[in-house]
Amino acid sequence: MFLDTVLARNPRLVAFAAELHEGGAIAPDTYVMDLDAVRENAALLAAGARRLGLSLWFVAKQFGRNPELIRAVSGHIPEFAAIDPPEARVLRAAGARAGNLGHLVQIPVRALPEMLAWRPAAVTVYDLANARAVSEAAGRLGFVQDILVRVEGAPGAVFPGQEGGVPLAGLDAFAGAVERLVGVRIAGVTAFPCVRCAPGTGRPQPTANAALAVSAREVLAARAGVRPSRLLLSAPGATSVASLPLLARLGATHGEPGHALTGTTPLHAVDRRQPERPAYVYVSEVAHTLADGSPALFGGGFYSRAGVASALVPRTGARLAVRGAAAGHIDYYRLLEPGDARVGDTAVLAFRTQVFVTRSTVAVVSGLSAGVPRLTGCYDAWGRPWG
Repeated sequence: MFLDTVLARNPRLVAFAAELHEGGAIAPDTYVMDLDAVRENAALLAAGARRLGLSLWFVAKQFGRNPELIRAVSGHIPEFAAIDPPEARVLRAAGARAGNLGHLVQIPVRALPEMLAWRPAAVTVYDLANARAVSEAAGRLGFVQDILVRVEGAPGAVFPGQEGGVPLAGLDAFAGAVERLVGVRIAGVTAFPCVRCAPGTGRPQPTANAALAVSAREVLAARAGVRPSRLLLSAPGATSVASLPLLARLGATHGEPGHALTGTTPLHAVDRRQPERPAYVYVSEVAHTLADGSPALFGGGFYSRAGVASALVPRTGARLAVRGAAAGHIDYYRLLEPGDARVGDTAVLAFRTQVFVTRSTVAVVSGLSAGVPRLTGCYDAWGRPWG
Protein backbone atom coordinates (compact mmCIF):
# COMPACT_ATOMS: atom_id res chain seq x y z
CA MET A 1 0.00 0.00 0.00
CA PHE A 2 2.79 2.46 0.93
CA LEU A 3 5.87 0.90 -0.66
CA ASP A 4 6.02 3.25 -3.66
CA THR A 5 5.48 6.25 -1.38
CA VAL A 6 8.20 5.31 1.10
CA LEU A 7 10.65 4.50 -1.71
CA ALA A 8 10.00 7.94 -3.17
CA ARG A 9 9.94 9.98 0.03
CA ASN A 10 12.09 8.07 2.55
CA PRO A 11 14.38 5.76 0.53
CA ARG A 12 17.12 5.84 3.18
CA LEU A 13 14.73 4.15 5.60
CA VAL A 14 14.20 1.28 3.16
CA ALA A 15 17.93 0.90 2.55
CA PHE A 16 18.88 1.04 6.23
CA ALA A 17 16.13 -1.38 7.25
CA ALA A 18 17.41 -3.90 4.70
CA GLU A 19 20.98 -3.34 5.89
CA LEU A 20 20.00 -3.99 9.51
CA HIS A 21 18.32 -7.28 8.61
CA GLU A 22 21.03 -8.47 6.28
CA GLY A 23 23.62 -7.76 8.98
CA GLY A 24 21.65 -9.64 11.64
CA ALA A 25 20.86 -6.59 13.78
CA ILE A 26 17.11 -7.15 13.45
CA ALA A 27 15.04 -10.29 12.95
CA PRO A 28 12.21 -10.99 10.52
CA ASP A 29 8.84 -9.62 11.65
CA THR A 30 10.25 -6.21 12.56
CA TYR A 31 8.78 -2.78 11.99
CA VAL A 32 11.55 -0.24 11.47
CA MET A 33 10.45 3.21 12.62
CA ASP A 34 12.11 6.48 11.62
CA LEU A 35 12.23 8.48 14.85
CA ASP A 36 13.12 11.76 13.16
CA ALA A 37 10.26 11.50 10.65
CA VAL A 38 7.76 10.75 13.43
CA ARG A 39 8.97 13.79 15.37
CA GLU A 40 8.75 16.01 12.27
CA ASN A 41 5.26 14.73 11.48
CA ALA A 42 4.11 15.49 15.02
CA ALA A 43 5.48 19.03 14.72
CA LEU A 44 3.62 19.56 11.43
CA LEU A 45 0.36 18.37 12.93
CA ALA A 46 0.76 20.51 16.04
CA ALA A 47 1.51 23.62 13.97
CA GLY A 48 -1.42 22.98 11.64
CA ALA A 49 -3.79 22.55 14.58
CA ARG A 50 -2.59 25.76 16.23
CA ARG A 51 -3.23 27.76 13.07
CA LEU A 52 -6.84 26.59 13.06
CA GLY A 53 -7.46 26.86 16.80
CA LEU A 54 -7.72 23.07 17.23
CA SER A 55 -6.32 20.84 19.96
CA LEU A 56 -4.91 17.34 19.45
CA TRP A 57 -4.81 14.13 21.44
CA PHE A 58 -2.36 11.68 19.82
CA VAL A 59 -2.91 7.94 19.38
CA ALA A 60 -0.06 5.41 19.64
CA LYS A 61 -1.54 1.97 18.94
CA GLN A 62 -0.37 1.90 15.34
CA PHE A 63 3.34 2.23 16.21
CA GLY A 64 3.43 -0.15 19.13
CA ARG A 65 3.20 1.93 22.30
CA ASN A 66 6.89 2.64 21.93
CA PRO A 67 8.58 4.88 24.54
CA GLU A 68 11.02 6.54 22.11
CA LEU A 69 8.27 7.38 19.66
CA ILE A 70 5.90 8.50 22.42
CA ARG A 71 8.50 10.95 23.71
CA ALA A 72 9.13 12.25 20.18
CA VAL A 73 5.41 12.86 19.61
CA SER A 74 4.60 14.26 23.06
CA GLY A 75 7.27 16.92 22.65
CA HIS A 76 4.85 18.53 20.19
CA ILE A 77 1.47 16.99 21.12
CA PRO A 78 1.61 16.57 24.90
CA GLU A 79 -1.70 14.77 25.52
CA PHE A 80 -2.82 11.33 24.34
CA ALA A 81 -6.05 9.51 23.58
CA ALA A 82 -5.51 6.03 24.96
CA ILE A 83 -7.15 3.07 23.31
CA ASP A 84 -7.25 1.00 26.50
CA PRO A 85 -5.83 1.05 30.05
CA PRO A 86 -2.64 -0.94 29.29
CA GLU A 87 -1.79 1.57 26.58
CA ALA A 88 -2.62 4.49 28.86
CA ARG A 89 -0.14 3.23 31.45
CA VAL A 90 2.65 2.92 28.87
CA LEU A 91 1.95 6.39 27.48
CA ARG A 92 1.95 7.99 30.90
CA ALA A 93 5.13 6.16 31.95
CA ALA A 94 6.84 7.60 28.85
CA GLY A 95 5.96 11.13 29.95
CA ALA A 96 2.81 11.96 27.96
CA ARG A 97 -0.25 13.45 29.66
CA ALA A 98 -3.69 11.84 29.76
CA GLY A 99 -6.03 13.62 27.36
CA ASN A 100 -8.97 11.39 26.45
CA LEU A 101 -9.37 8.04 28.24
CA GLY A 102 -12.03 5.53 27.22
CA HIS A 103 -11.63 6.63 23.59
CA LEU A 104 -12.30 3.23 21.95
CA VAL A 105 -12.26 0.88 24.96
CA GLN A 106 -14.12 1.86 28.12
CA ILE A 107 -12.12 2.05 31.36
CA PRO A 108 -12.82 -1.06 33.44
CA VAL A 109 -14.58 -0.13 36.65
CA ARG A 110 -11.78 -1.41 38.87
CA ALA A 111 -9.18 0.63 36.97
CA LEU A 112 -11.05 3.91 37.38
CA PRO A 113 -9.47 5.00 40.70
CA GLU A 114 -5.96 4.64 39.29
CA MET A 115 -6.66 6.41 36.01
CA LEU A 116 -8.86 9.20 37.30
CA ALA A 117 -6.13 10.04 39.80
CA TRP A 118 -4.06 11.11 36.77
CA ARG A 119 -6.66 13.86 36.24
CA PRO A 120 -7.28 13.23 32.52
CA ALA A 121 -8.65 16.09 30.45
CA ALA A 122 -11.69 13.96 29.58
CA VAL A 123 -13.12 10.46 29.93
CA THR A 124 -15.35 9.12 27.16
CA VAL A 125 -18.40 7.17 28.33
CA TYR A 126 -20.65 4.98 26.22
CA ASP A 127 -23.65 4.65 28.53
CA LEU A 128 -25.18 5.73 31.83
CA ALA A 129 -23.70 2.83 33.81
CA ASN A 130 -20.19 3.92 32.84
CA ALA A 131 -21.00 7.54 33.66
CA ARG A 132 -22.17 6.44 37.12
CA ALA A 133 -18.99 4.43 37.67
CA VAL A 134 -16.81 7.41 36.70
CA SER A 135 -18.87 9.68 38.96
CA GLU A 136 -18.50 7.37 41.94
CA ALA A 137 -14.74 6.98 41.47
CA ALA A 138 -14.19 10.72 40.94
CA GLY A 139 -16.34 11.52 43.97
CA ARG A 140 -14.22 9.27 46.17
CA LEU A 141 -11.14 11.11 44.87
CA GLY A 142 -12.74 14.45 45.68
CA PHE A 143 -13.22 16.10 42.28
CA VAL A 144 -15.61 16.35 39.33
CA GLN A 145 -14.43 14.61 36.15
CA ASP A 146 -15.21 16.02 32.70
CA ILE A 147 -16.74 13.40 30.42
CA LEU A 148 -17.34 13.16 26.68
CA VAL A 149 -20.51 11.42 25.55
CA ARG A 150 -19.82 8.84 22.88
CA VAL A 151 -22.68 9.16 20.40
CA GLU A 152 -23.97 5.92 18.87
CA GLY A 153 -22.76 5.73 15.29
CA ALA A 154 -24.91 5.73 12.19
CA PRO A 155 -25.79 2.35 10.63
CA GLY A 156 -22.93 1.18 8.43
CA ALA A 157 -20.58 3.90 9.68
CA VAL A 158 -19.05 2.01 12.62
CA PHE A 159 -16.23 -0.52 12.40
CA PRO A 160 -17.08 -4.04 13.62
CA GLY A 161 -16.17 -4.50 17.26
CA GLN A 162 -16.47 -0.78 17.99
CA GLU A 163 -20.22 -0.57 18.55
CA GLY A 164 -21.72 1.42 21.41
CA GLY A 165 -22.70 4.87 22.53
CA VAL A 166 -25.71 6.95 23.45
CA PRO A 167 -28.37 7.17 20.69
CA LEU A 168 -29.06 10.73 19.62
CA ALA A 169 -32.76 10.21 20.34
CA GLY A 170 -31.96 9.28 23.94
CA LEU A 171 -29.36 11.96 24.56
CA ASP A 172 -31.63 14.43 26.36
CA ALA A 173 -32.75 11.77 28.85
CA PHE A 174 -29.16 10.61 29.26
CA ALA A 175 -28.01 14.16 30.02
CA GLY A 176 -30.79 14.59 32.58
CA ALA A 177 -29.66 11.46 34.40
CA VAL A 178 -25.99 12.54 34.32
CA GLU A 179 -26.89 15.94 35.77
CA ARG A 180 -28.00 14.15 38.93
CA LEU A 181 -24.55 12.59 39.34
CA VAL A 182 -22.18 14.54 41.58
CA GLY A 183 -18.81 13.35 40.29
CA VAL A 184 -19.02 14.10 36.55
CA ARG A 185 -19.79 16.97 34.22
CA ILE A 186 -20.65 16.63 30.54
CA ALA A 187 -17.91 18.56 28.73
CA GLY A 188 -18.76 17.55 25.18
CA VAL A 189 -19.27 14.74 22.70
CA THR A 190 -17.37 12.39 20.44
CA ALA A 191 -18.06 9.69 17.85
CA PHE A 192 -15.94 7.34 15.76
CA PRO A 193 -15.05 7.51 12.98
CA CYS A 194 -16.01 11.08 12.16
CA VAL A 195 -13.69 11.28 9.15
CA ARG A 196 -12.68 8.61 6.64
CA CYS A 197 -10.54 8.69 3.53
CA ALA A 198 -12.48 8.28 0.30
CA PRO A 199 -11.72 5.10 -1.65
CA GLY A 200 -9.42 5.75 -4.59
CA THR A 201 -8.55 9.38 -3.88
CA GLY A 202 -7.83 9.10 -0.16
CA ARG A 203 -9.36 12.53 0.41
CA PRO A 204 -10.73 13.03 3.95
CA GLN A 205 -14.50 13.13 4.09
CA PRO A 206 -16.92 13.49 7.00
CA THR A 207 -18.95 10.42 7.90
CA ALA A 208 -22.55 10.32 9.04
CA ASN A 209 -21.15 10.03 12.57
CA ALA A 210 -19.75 13.56 12.30
CA ALA A 211 -23.21 14.98 11.65
CA LEU A 212 -24.56 13.01 14.60
CA ALA A 213 -21.84 14.39 16.87
CA VAL A 214 -22.56 17.95 15.75
CA SER A 215 -26.28 17.44 16.41
CA ALA A 216 -25.55 15.89 19.79
CA ARG A 217 -23.48 18.88 20.83
CA GLU A 218 -26.34 21.18 19.82
CA VAL A 219 -28.77 19.17 21.96
CA LEU A 220 -26.49 19.38 24.98
CA ALA A 221 -25.76 23.06 24.43
CA ALA A 222 -29.47 23.91 24.23
CA ARG A 223 -30.11 21.96 27.42
CA ALA A 224 -27.30 23.81 29.22
CA GLY A 225 -28.23 27.19 27.75
CA VAL A 226 -24.79 27.75 26.19
CA ARG A 227 -23.43 28.10 22.68
CA PRO A 228 -22.41 24.77 21.10
CA SER A 229 -18.85 26.07 20.79
CA ARG A 230 -18.63 26.06 24.59
CA LEU A 231 -18.68 22.25 24.51
CA LEU A 232 -15.90 19.99 23.27
CA LEU A 233 -16.30 18.01 20.07
CA SER A 234 -13.60 15.45 19.42
CA ALA A 235 -13.82 14.17 15.84
CA PRO A 236 -11.32 11.31 15.48
CA GLY A 237 -10.61 9.36 12.33
CA ALA A 238 -7.98 10.03 9.64
CA THR A 239 -6.72 13.13 11.47
CA SER A 240 -3.90 14.60 9.37
CA VAL A 241 -2.66 17.99 8.22
CA ALA A 242 -4.99 17.61 5.21
CA SER A 243 -8.07 16.89 7.33
CA LEU A 244 -7.55 19.61 9.96
CA PRO A 245 -9.41 22.27 7.91
CA LEU A 246 -12.34 19.86 7.63
CA LEU A 247 -12.38 19.44 11.42
CA ALA A 248 -12.40 23.19 11.81
CA ARG A 249 -15.35 23.52 9.39
CA LEU A 250 -17.26 20.88 11.35
CA GLY A 251 -16.74 22.92 14.51
CA ALA A 252 -14.56 20.29 16.16
CA THR A 253 -12.34 21.28 19.04
CA HIS A 254 -10.10 18.19 18.96
CA GLY A 255 -8.57 15.76 16.48
CA GLU A 256 -6.84 12.50 17.36
CA PRO A 257 -3.95 11.82 14.95
CA GLY A 258 -2.61 8.29 14.70
CA HIS A 259 -1.48 7.16 11.26
CA ALA A 260 -0.61 10.72 10.25
CA LEU A 261 2.23 10.54 12.78
CA THR A 262 3.81 7.87 10.58
CA GLY A 263 2.60 9.30 7.26
CA THR A 264 0.42 6.26 6.59
CA THR A 265 -3.19 7.37 6.18
CA PRO A 266 -4.87 6.18 2.96
CA LEU A 267 -4.33 9.69 1.58
CA HIS A 268 -0.56 9.31 1.97
CA ALA A 269 -0.67 6.11 -0.08
CA VAL A 270 -1.93 7.96 -3.17
CA ASP A 271 -0.71 11.55 -2.71
CA ARG A 272 3.03 12.02 -2.20
CA ARG A 273 2.59 15.78 -1.77
CA GLN A 274 1.26 15.40 1.75
CA PRO A 275 3.53 17.06 4.32
CA GLU A 276 3.83 14.06 6.64
CA ARG A 277 6.57 11.65 5.55
CA PRO A 278 6.20 7.87 5.69
CA ALA A 279 8.04 6.75 8.79
CA TYR A 280 8.10 2.95 8.87
CA VAL A 281 8.64 -0.21 6.87
CA TYR A 282 8.08 -3.85 7.70
CA VAL A 283 10.98 -6.26 7.32
CA SER A 284 10.61 -9.99 6.85
CA GLU A 285 12.60 -12.83 5.28
CA VAL A 286 11.94 -15.63 2.85
CA ALA A 287 11.40 -18.70 5.02
CA HIS A 288 10.82 -21.33 2.32
CA THR A 289 9.56 -21.71 -1.22
CA LEU A 290 6.50 -23.67 -2.30
CA ALA A 291 6.61 -26.24 -5.09
CA ASP A 292 5.09 -23.69 -7.51
CA GLY A 293 7.91 -21.22 -6.76
CA SER A 294 5.95 -18.97 -4.39
CA PRO A 295 8.18 -17.57 -1.63
CA ALA A 296 6.76 -17.68 1.91
CA LEU A 297 7.68 -14.82 4.23
CA PHE A 298 7.83 -15.08 8.00
CA GLY A 299 4.70 -13.43 9.40
CA GLY A 300 3.62 -12.02 12.72
CA GLY A 301 3.04 -8.42 11.73
CA PHE A 302 0.41 -8.59 9.01
CA TYR A 303 -2.94 -6.94 9.64
CA SER A 304 -6.25 -7.80 7.98
CA ARG A 305 -6.95 -4.21 6.85
CA ALA A 306 -3.35 -3.56 5.81
CA GLY A 307 -3.83 -3.05 2.07
CA VAL A 308 -0.53 -4.85 1.52
CA ALA A 309 0.28 -5.13 -2.20
CA SER A 310 3.92 -6.00 -2.86
CA ALA A 311 7.29 -6.76 -1.32
CA LEU A 312 10.73 -5.53 -2.33
CA VAL A 313 13.60 -8.04 -2.35
CA PRO A 314 16.66 -5.77 -2.06
CA ARG A 315 19.18 -8.43 -3.12
CA THR A 316 17.68 -8.59 -6.60
CA GLY A 317 15.51 -5.48 -6.74
CA ALA A 318 12.49 -7.68 -7.48
CA ARG A 319 9.02 -6.44 -6.58
CA LEU A 320 6.81 -9.43 -5.89
CA ALA A 321 3.05 -9.24 -5.38
CA VAL A 322 1.71 -10.35 -2.01
CA ARG A 323 -1.07 -12.91 -2.19
CA GLY A 324 -4.34 -12.22 -0.42
CA ALA A 325 -5.10 -14.02 2.82
CA ALA A 326 -8.41 -15.57 3.86
CA ALA A 327 -10.24 -14.32 6.95
CA GLY A 328 -9.29 -17.51 8.81
CA HIS A 329 -5.60 -17.14 7.99
CA ILE A 330 -3.18 -17.49 10.92
CA ASP A 331 -0.21 -15.18 10.52
CA TYR A 332 2.60 -17.74 10.46
CA TYR A 333 3.66 -16.92 6.88
CA ARG A 334 2.55 -14.72 4.01
CA LEU A 335 2.91 -15.88 0.42
CA LEU A 336 4.35 -13.92 -2.50
CA GLU A 337 3.83 -14.60 -6.17
CA PRO A 338 6.74 -16.52 -7.76
CA GLY A 339 9.80 -14.45 -8.56
CA ASP A 340 13.48 -13.86 -7.99
CA ALA A 341 13.80 -14.65 -4.28
CA ARG A 342 15.46 -17.39 -2.28
CA VAL A 343 15.51 -18.61 1.32
CA GLY A 344 17.13 -16.06 3.63
CA ASP A 345 16.45 -13.06 1.40
CA THR A 346 15.36 -9.85 3.06
CA ALA A 347 11.89 -8.58 2.12
CA VAL A 348 10.78 -5.01 2.76
CA LEU A 349 7.10 -4.08 2.76
CA ALA A 350 5.07 -1.00 3.67
CA PHE A 351 1.40 -1.20 4.55
CA ARG A 352 -1.15 0.04 7.04
CA THR A 353 -0.60 -1.53 10.43
CA GLN A 354 -1.73 -1.67 14.03
CA VAL A 355 1.38 -2.87 15.84
CA PHE A 356 -0.53 -3.38 19.09
CA VAL A 357 -2.33 -6.41 17.60
CA THR A 358 0.87 -8.07 16.32
CA ARG A 359 3.72 -10.05 17.85
CA SER A 360 6.25 -7.91 15.98
CA THR A 361 9.45 -6.26 17.09
CA VAL A 362 9.74 -2.49 16.69
CA ALA A 363 13.20 -1.20 15.79
CA VAL A 364 13.69 2.56 16.16
CA VAL A 365 16.26 4.28 13.95
CA SER A 366 17.46 7.87 13.73
CA GLY A 367 19.90 10.01 11.78
CA LEU A 368 18.69 8.99 8.33
CA SER A 369 18.25 12.53 7.01
CA ALA A 370 21.70 13.54 8.23
CA GLY A 371 23.34 10.53 6.59
CA VAL A 372 24.39 8.99 9.93
CA PRO A 373 21.78 6.29 10.49
CA ARG A 374 21.80 4.30 13.71
CA LEU A 375 19.64 1.79 15.48
CA THR A 376 18.58 3.32 18.79
CA GLY A 377 16.68 0.35 20.21
CA CYS A 378 14.50 -2.70 19.67
CA TYR A 379 11.23 -3.23 21.54
CA ASP A 380 8.29 -5.58 21.62
CA ALA A 381 4.81 -4.41 20.64
CA TRP A 382 4.22 -3.21 24.22
CA GLY A 383 7.24 -0.94 24.16
CA ARG A 384 9.45 -3.15 26.33
CA PRO A 385 13.14 -3.37 25.37
CA TRP A 386 13.88 -6.54 23.43
CA GLY A 387 17.06 -8.34 22.51
